[in-house]
Amino acid sequence: MKKSDVPQMKWDWRQISPKFLPFADAATPELPLPRLLRLSMFQWSVALATVLLVGTLNRVMVVELGVPTWLVALMVSLPLLFAPFRALLGFRSDIHPSFIGWRRVPYMWFGNLMQFGGLAIMPWALFLLAQDTTNVLAGYFGGAVAFLLVGAGLHTTQTAGLALAADLAPPKVQPRVVALLYVMLLVGMVGSAMILSALLADFSYKRLAQVVSGAAVATMILNLIALWKQEPRNPARTHPSNERPSFREAWREFSAGGQATKLLIALGLGTAGFQMQDILLEPYGGQVLHLSVSGTTFLTALLAGGTLVACGLAAHLLGRGSDPFQMAAFGCVAGVLAFIIILLSAPVDSILMFRIGTTLIGFGAGLFMVGTLVAAMGMAREGYSGLALGAWGAVQATAAGIAIAVGGALRDFVSDLAMQGALGQGLISMFTGYGVVYFLEIVLLFAAIIVIGPLVHSLREDRSESSKLGLAEFPG
Repeated sequence: MKKSDVPQMKWDWRQISPKFLPFADAATPELPLPRLLRLSMFQWSVALATVLLVGTLNRVMVVELGVPTWLVALMVSLPLLFAPFRALLGFRSDIHPSFIGWRRVPYMWFGNLMQFGGLAIMPWALFLLAQDTTNVLAGYFGGAVAFLLVGAGLHTTQTAGLALAADLAPPKVQPRVVALLYVMLLVGMVGSAMILSALLADFSYKRLAQVVSGAAVATMILNLIALWKQEPRNPARTHPSNERPSFREAWREFSAGGQATKLLIALGLGTAGFQMQDILLEPYGGQVLHLSVSGTTFLTALLAGGTLVACGLAAHLLGRGSDPFQMAAFGCVAGVLAFIIILLSAPVDSILMFRIGTTLIGFGAGLFMVGTLVAAMGMAREGYSGLALGAWGAVQATAAGIAIAVGGALRDFVSDLAMQGALGQGLISMFTGYGVVYFLEIVLLFAAIIVIGPLVHSLREDRSESSKLGLAEFPG
């Protein structure tokens, strides 16, 4: 190759249009793409903790350690105790007093420390549960503390991190940036699941302790890289002598007119409608459609794929000026269709229909979540993005946790009655319990559509520019 050819190759690379680079148009001169992607790494730490707690440790404690299922479910739900406080956390980061001039960094840092502390405690708790039968209660207590710390840390980090991203981005691209970070969370969850699966292929308690400890270190490193020189200092804005509104005053202003309240109600209903099946989809495939373990595991990929395709469609719709509420309602419609297909897959014994329905669940949920997230940002008044994002996160996380718990309990209760013949001879089937839950999810999604309806076109901002997500050419 001639030396004269090299400059030509560099020139050709730089001529590639930004539209072929995912997220490229979410970047601005104030927030260039490398800096934005570096900031998104805090979402990877959240994803890693979520996959570790809900997936890996959940299974290990039940199967390998023999911890009662109800106790494991209680531990896994402990992080949800902190979810309702996300709105308050976001608001406190909005008005944080500091001589240094930082608002978001202190909350992200202490959230990072809580995540690290919880993951650092976890191996010792698992050791007590696995090896020391005389201190089982100490193991239970240590596990509960570890789960609670990790949950509190990830909620704190995520709320302040999303608000920081909104602060750094110019107003016209704030919704794109926040939605981009939501997509990065999904990418982080898929990547974390693959990495943890590979590391724990040869399972042992020693290997598990090493992986959990490694996750603690990775959490610290990811958040340090994400935070480094991101938030500019503004001592005048954060000076302790400045007047600050109370949370009640700020919330009253945020919810004035009733639009924010309706949005949060719709968010809660829609989230419950999509998430109630979260722990039932794979058992349904195994018990009703007789899929193999490999076949049910593949469902996770279908869900994630559907969600990512939804993000691509969201870029197209919002980029053309579509209303975010309208898009959220469309996501609910897709969810209703998905659950109808899944219900029909059992009578006709169609695995293909079941897989199509599973993909549509992820697709509808993706449209719904991005639409409501962008709408919440549109309702935030200047400087108080933490309150809006915290409220969205609080309702979303709380509704998801409650829905998952109710869905599992309702399936067990109805299935037990059906198998005992208490509901009639025609309903003696494992399908009955699942069918009741899926039907309830359809009802919840219809209720969300009813609440969203009056909100369509209610935002005053010009969405043709401000709601474009910057996901051009993303799959879909």
